[in-house]
Amino acid sequence: MKFIKYILAGTLFGITMTKSEAVSWYRIQEMFRFQSFHMYGIIGTAVVLGVIAVSLIKKFKAKDISGNSITFHDKAKTYVKYILGGTIFGLGWALTGACPGPMFVNLGSGYAGMAIVILGALLGTYLYGIIKNKLPH
Repeated sequence: MKFIKYILAGTLFGITMTKSEAVSWYRIQEMFRFQSFHMYGIIGTAVVLGVIAVSLIKKFKAKDISGNSITFHDKAKTYVKYILGGTIFGLGWALTGACPGPMFVNLGSGYAGMAIVILGALLGTYLYGIIKNKLPH
């Protein structure tokens, strides 16, 4: 019962993603082929809302669920890791037709094939955890 607000927020997120067609494989393919502005509009809106949210977190010194202060660290001096990580993320997104949020929404919508994508994402995350100390950070 303690986490009901998070379950409701996740449900609202899933409904919003489905109704906006952000979980549609076809919409994602249109985006990667530069055939439609639809997904760019959704992503742009998310970026703007993210900037506003971070500004409000900083202004009001918001705390996380455990009561700890939320802190932001300075940007790295090199962007190579962001370019490499973004490229890997983008390739996975283009090949599977889903990024992390829509993977679960699609599974919940009945697309059983997304279970394989989720397992692959979990395996990749696990492997990263194993080798992260050997990677430049």
